Amino acid sequence: MFKEVKALILKDLKLEWRQKYALNGILLYVISTVFLCYLSFKHVDPITWLALFWIIMLFTSVNAVAKSFLQESKGRMLYYYSIASSQSVILSKLIYNILLMLVLSVICLGFYHVVMGNPLENKLLFTVALILGSSGLASSFTMVSAIASKANNNTTLLAVLSFPIIIPLLVMLIAVSKNAMIGNPWMQSMDELITLLAINAIIVTVSYILFPYLWRE
Repeated sequence: MFKEVKALILKDLKLEWRQKYALNGILLYVISTVFLCYLSFKHVDPITWLALFWIIMLFTSVNAVAKSFLQESKGRMLYYYSIASSQSVILSKLIYNILLMLVLSVICLGFYHVVMGNPLENKLLFTVALILGSSGLASSFTMVSAIASKANNNTTLLAVLSFPIIIPLLVMLIAVSKNAMIGNPWMQSMDELITLLAINAIIVTVSYILFPYLWRE
């Protein structure tokens, strides 16, 4: 299975590198959105800073991750079916999308920091929240994209299914981010961090268990 997962991840990397317009489009979206926020607000209070950042991250994840299964043709999916197990396919998609979101989140935070400033007191806590949040968003949209791809690439279904998953994730992320901004000790965010870890674990586990049933369709 490890060799299959590795080969599929390398395939996605090569496709992304070959079709640079997709990644460039996402980077353009991130940079232009942050710059528009700066032009619109100039200076914002810390809570607005947080809200804008996570809104940008949410829509970045939609653009970057939600296409993971929706862009796959039936012929390509049939080819995957003949050479790899369903577990290898979903694991490769999850790992690749999580890595992609982590890279994009670092770029987004860096540019956001340069343009909008950085009011964070506990930067390490926010970094942990960013890693968990990026992983959660990537995992959620990967799973929902797999389901939507079996419904004739229904983007409406993608939005409806992702809503109840994303909202609890964002609530926890905002709570941890507020503590990081104020500079509260780690213990005050421990419940939220554990919840975020649990959400990530549940999404990955459910994806791993349920995807083989989607794969057979």
